[in-house]
Amino acid sequence: MKAKVIKNNKEYSASLARIEQLMLKDLKKGSALAEEFELLSLLIHTYEEEHYPIPAPDPIEAIKLRVEELGVPPAQLHALFGSRQRLSDVLNRRRGLTLELMRKLHKELRIPLEVLIGV
Repeated sequence: MKAKVIKNNKEYSASLARIEQLMLKDLKKGSALAEEFELLSLLIHTYEEEHYPIPAPDPIEAIKLRVEELGVPPAQLHALFGSRQRLSDVLNRRRGLTLELMRKLHKELRIPLEVLIGV
């Protein structure tokens, strides 16, 4: 298959089928098949970004997920937010995230600022 810009769903499906075939092969770095795989990956990614965009995660849901992933103890979380009440208000969307709190969450929980800002 000759790699080219993907313009429609038919070409997208064909590209996905080809990349599946390539994944089953033992690709040697620098080989023609490895180059084809890399190029197809980029073309598929570009097409998906344009036609199937993934919305940014909700900041509050991102906080809840990260806390769960890290297993942050409640006492540490309360301290991060300043109080139990503030934690409850933020997680229940009665209070917004302040710039200072976003910085703390970014530093302590390693949540990207772009997610916390909601960009």
